[in-house]
Amino acid sequence: MKPPQPPRPRPAPRKVIPITDASADSPLFESRRKIQPRSITGRFTHWRWAMVWLTQLFFYGIPWLQIHGRQALLFDLEQRRFYVFGWLLYPQDFIYLAVLLIVSALALFLFTTVAGRLWCGFSCPQTVYTELFMWVERRLEGDRSARLRLDGSGWGAEKIARRGGKHALWLLISLWTGLTFVGYFVPIRSLLPEVLALTGAWQIFWVLFYALATYGNAGFLREQVCKHMCPYARFQSAMFDKDTLVVTYDTARGESRGPRHKGVDYRAQGLGDCIDCTLCVQVCPVGIDIRDGLQYECIGCGLCIDACNSVMDRMHYPRGLIRLSTQNGVARGWRQSELVRRIFRPRVLIYGTALVAISTAMVASLALRTPLKVDVVRDRGTLSRIVAGGQIENIYRVQIGNATEQDQRYVLSASGIEGLHVASETEVDVGAAQDRWVVVRLQAPYGAAGPGSHGVEITATAVGDPALSKQAHSTFLVPR
Repeated sequence: MKPPQPPRPRPAPRKVIPITDASADSPLFESRRKIQPRSITGRFTHWRWAMVWLTQLFFYGIPWLQIHGRQALLFDLEQRRFYVFGWLLYPQDFIYLAVLLIVSALALFLFTTVAGRLWCGFSCPQTVYTELFMWVERRLEGDRSARLRLDGSGWGAEKIARRGGKHALWLLISLWTGLTFVGYFVPIRSLLPEVLALTGAWQIFWVLFYALATYGNAGFLREQVCKHMCPYARFQSAMFDKDTLVVTYDTARGESRGPRHKGVDYRAQGLGDCIDCTLCVQVCPVGIDIRDGLQYECIGCGLCIDACNSVMDRMHYPRGLIRLSTQNGVARGWRQSELVRRIFRPRVLIYGTALVAISTAMVASLALRTPLKVDVVRDRGTLSRIVAGGQIENIYRVQIGNATEQDQRYVLSASGIEGLHVASETEVDVGAAQDRWVVVRLQAPYGAAGPGSHGVEITATAVGDPALSKQAHSTFLVPR
């Protein structure tokens, strides 16, 4: 008989902790709160507008530049030619585009490691066009308080006129932006008449497409692009460290925040330098409070710095309660010289070395590049034949691309088999920045090579410039 088993212990009751309040009736999606930034002046504001003018001068102006009677920068996808400030590149040169993308990525990594999101705050197209659109908005609807009043008012003649004028100017800027963007892919001097005459269907489509994207992103989405659509805000933390320059609030100096009168001993009241005026929040284009610490939404524009410095000046407090510094710099009270010294740290040196090395290699490769393209295609109709005189003949179609800005005459030659020679015309004229297809007949003595396929090279050499020469490999078939 088995001894009685002791009763099994009851499992302890599990406590379920809800991650949200079950009784709360909260929506799954928070609707967007429209941000009406307040205008401010200061050093960072001036720098920001300087970058707006500089970037737009380049963007709108470059398509109209001419070099040798041709658009200076043009990516002609239809003709598969890319004119880059005097260089003519072909699809075979796409390696340079890949290298350029690598260089741009390394430059962004380097700049972000050193100075945070200053690219976002000063040079990003989304930021630049949002600033342009907001400038139009301020001119027609007034500053922040006037715009808020206009939002809350009913639709009358004044509101319709101001809103209508604003959107009309937005559309005008957007259309000109779309036209300029397409002008990098279609010659802009011919694009403009085609669009005005409504003759280029695809050109008009892409102009309107890019114009609509500009109008929607800069006029309506604005900071939502930076917060939710742009991936840069999400992975920037991988490039940040405690020595990265960021817009930061000096908590030790500013807290506890609160209002006070001028001239009173606010320290005796337990207050810091922050008077809690919220001006830094009112001027922020993404609507964050920088006093809450480093946030991924911050684009580093520095407008809150200008706003806070203006308040500090009025209160006769030292500037720099909000400033461009590093986390280590604020915590340890470093001076400017120490911040500069900390720029040269291992991560920065690695990015910088890689950037310089790859950039130098790309520039050297472009400088040593032969501005000549030679492509060979066998004639499939006649692979090989024996002609008069006992010669074996193969026929090819050869494309010669002149990547210089001068007309060139090239001499064709062949090598690879003893006695191999060009039996067709040996001289070919090609215009500046033009391509030409020619039929080339190669002949070799019978018995110079055994039956089968043999490698040969067809060479094009510029008359008067032997250094301008290019070879293309093909095969020569000998019948059995």
